[in-house]
This record gives sequence, structure tokens and C-alpha cells, in this order.
Amino acid sequence: MTDLWEERKKALENLYFRKLEEEKISQLREVSKERLIRECCHDRCPKCGEPLQKLVFRDVPMDQCPDCGGVWLGPKDLQLLAEKDHRTWFERWFQAEEDRRAG
Repeated sequence: MTDLWEERKKALENLYFRKLEEEKISQLREVSKERLIRECCHDRCPKCGEPLQKLVFRDVPMDQCPDCGGVWLGPKDLQLLAEKDHRTWFERWFQAEEDRRAG
């Protein structure tokens, strides 16, 4: 009778560890897919897949696709450009006001 219980315990233990291993393998496959996608798409245009060219516009780094012409910015780059454009526009507006007053 004890042999049957021992066999049952071993079977349940094996089943438990098999499920754990299957879960870990599944997680590794997902991570590997994400890593593969990142590696394949790194420095490539999200729209057409062509290699991106680095450029700097108003001291803000960005990437441009030579094929489709898309421009790709980093997370804070648009904010930096907006601030710079705002100051430039603001300065031009005040300069125009001063020119009108002087002229």
C-alpha cells in the first residue's frame, strides 16, 4: 500500500514541476520573441522598415527615413522642439513689434 502512495506522490510532484517548467519555457519564448523583434527593428523605420539615418535639427537629435521621409523623435524630443520653436516664434513676434514701434 505504501508503494502506491509513494508512486502517487512522485507522479504529483513530477506533474507540478512539469507545469512550472512549461510556464518558464513559455515566458522565455515570449521574451525571446520581444528581443528578436527589438533587434530586427532597431534603427529601422517603423513604417517601411528601411534603416534610419541620424540627424540633428535645432540641437535635437532625431531619426529620418530616407525612403518614406518619416521623422522619428525620442520621448522628450517633441517637447524640446516645441519649446525652441515657441521661443523663436515669440522672439520674432516681439522683434516685429519693436520694428513697428521704431519705424
